[in-house]
Amino acid sequence: MALSDPLGDMLTRIRNATMRSKTSVATPASKLRARVLDVLKDEGYIRGYSEIKFENGTAEFNIELKYYEGAPVIKEISRVSKPGRRVYVSAKTIPHVANGLGISVLSTPKGVMADHAAREQNVGGEILCRVF
Repeated sequence: MALSDPLGDMLTRIRNATMRSKTSVATPASKLRARVLDVLKDEGYIRGYSEIKFENGTAEFNIELKYYEGAPVIKEISRVSKPGRRVYVSAKTIPHVANGLGISVLSTPKGVMADHAAREQNVGGEILCRVF
């Protein structure tokens, strides 16, 4: 099945799995999803992920979700820039999420990165999602 928003699908799978207190969730693999998962892992929102390749040539990621004292570390995860409405920001106008307690994941010319890394490198781009 073709998806019009693969990244939004992955975020929804993560959101649904955390609401059901699942330890892991599977999602189809892609380069953009891998980069977003790298940012989430580096920022401490997920334990990690592994790629599983199938015989028919497809692959999927198995994402290990993270919990602290029984509560999910990801309280809210939402898509900002959607296929119908792209949201771009300059380096000076990158918004703070929850007064700095959360992050925005940006797609920049220097790669996919968290909002604080984009501010340090003085680069803007498309806001993919917001996590806190």
